[in-house]
Amino acid sequence: MIRFLVAVLILGSPLFPQSRSSEQARLTAAQIAFDAGHWDEAATLARGTADQSPELDFLAGLALARLEKWSEAKLAFEAGLGKAPKDPRFFVELAGTAYKQKDFRTAKERLRKALDLNPEDAYSREFLATIYFLEGNLEAALKYWNREEKPRLGSVAFRPSLQLGESLRNRALAFNAPQILTNDALLATQSRLDYLGVFSSTRIELHPAESGNYDLTLHLAERNGWGDSKVEGIVSLLSGLPYATIYPELYNLGRDAVNLTSLARWDSEKRRVSLALSLPLYGDPSLRLRLYADARNENWNLAQTFLGAGTPLTDLNMRRAAVGAEVDSIVNGRWSWSAGAELANRNFRNLSGHTSPAERAFFTGATSVAAWLGVKRTLVRVPERRFTLDSSAEARAGREFADALGPFATLRGSLRAHSFPRAKGDDFEMQAQIQAGATAGKATLDELFELGIERDNDLWLRGHAGTFDGQKGAAPLGRRFFLANWELDKNIYQNGFFTVKLGPFLDNGAVADSSGLFGSQRWLWDAGAQCKVRVSRNLTVVLSYGRDLRGGRNVFYGTVLR
Repeated sequence: MIRFLVAVLILGSPLFPQSRSSEQARLTAAQIAFDAGHWDEAATLARGTADQSPELDFLAGLALARLEKWSEAKLAFEAGLGKAPKDPRFFVELAGTAYKQKDFRTAKERLRKALDLNPEDAYSREFLATIYFLEGNLEAALKYWNREEKPRLGSVAFRPSLQLGESLRNRALAFNAPQILTNDALLATQSRLDYLGVFSSTRIELHPAESGNYDLTLHLAERNGWGDSKVEGIVSLLSGLPYATIYPELYNLGRDAVNLTSLARWDSEKRRVSLALSLPLYGDPSLRLRLYADARNENWNLAQTFLGAGTPLTDLNMRRAAVGAEVDSIVNGRWSWSAGAELANRNFRNLSGHTSPAERAFFTGATSVAAWLGVKRTLVRVPERRFTLDSSAEARAGREFADALGPFATLRGSLRAHSFPRAKGDDFEMQAQIQAGATAGKATLDELFELGIERDNDLWLRGHAGTFDGQKGAAPLGRRFFLANWELDKNIYQNGFFTVKLGPFLDNGAVADSSGLFGSQRWLWDAGAQCKVRVSRNLTVVLSYGRDLRGGRNVFYGTVLR
């Protein structure tokens, strides 16, 4: 009290008018009070006129923050920031007041601005990493922690215990105690676990432990035999019954991540049987071999999509059988490559009136061999914004052994942006994708690109049905295509058993062929809405309504994504 009264008498005396020297005396007195722990006294001394120095504003804010008067402290720091916009201390303290008021978004913005002004500030990096950690954004937290050589692991554990062989399990981890958990190691581990194909969901958690270390726990839902459980295995097996399909699957055979997946469809218009066996090569979870066989017996109606001058092809039958092998490899958590080869045979029935050389090439039965090389790479990854931009490219070359055909080559690429605008959770999930491709040389009907919504097609234009009365061929076909898709998913209901999402989509694309016999003839625009119902960890029911904005047609569609 004596110090406070002396300071007031000195500063208020007419012999000492408010000047730079008296302001310095007030700052000194306020600092002495603050250092002594007299927060009220320090706050009173440091609060003055609007044009006082930013140092007094800063000290006033600190004292008010110690008194937990967060709103008043915020006003003091903002006043000082207006006078000293390049002083990072104000951004750091404003982040602190926002954090105390549970406004994590503002706190993160303030800390990022502080780091822009002072990139080497260890306190700001630690503070920012802690906020991301509390929000469950481990990747963003590691981005800032790793600069300080944190977090160091005290232990690594799996919950629940796994049936997967110990060697595979350990080799899938790119980190271990007492190492520092880095972002690269986290991404590589997540990619390897996905490649094993035996986990329907993965979640990695950190918990503070003794001596400043962290205990890491991997929560993995492991599929063994039919799946996670008998109930889930039956649901997976019968999920395609509405469209005459079953999916027999067996996982983690011999505890070696050997997976057997298959499909059997008895739809009279598009029968199909496929079988695939995948396994890690040389016990390496980042290197996987897939062997497959596929047989189809399909009826096609090309009345709306084939522009030839002969008799409309309304009952074309195509039979195709193929066997192949593919190797996939993870280089690191940001990119991977694949290579494969396939031997296929197809033949066509119910052809009439199509004898010109240009037309004959598309419907010529032949045996073919093809090989391909593909690469996937993450171009942009912004964990703070929960945004990724991924790319892929594939080059394919082969030969059709028939007089009307010959060698061919295909190049295809894509860009995919994925964003969660909120700090946590998956609400308002946004996805956008651009794809393009072209084939050089002659190609048979089954090698053409198709823009439409259909179960055996991955180029969805959701206002264009891929089938007509169950027969394929209703969607535009060709050897060159461009496709752009955008969609937004909003959570409207969720509980412990399923999640329901609803949102709009917009598709745009075109397909062409140099022969003039196929193609969309113009740019196509589709818009609509879709509902996604996730009924288990690896099954999502999709119901969509799309409208062709040019042709005025409507398409209602339902399927199960696996």
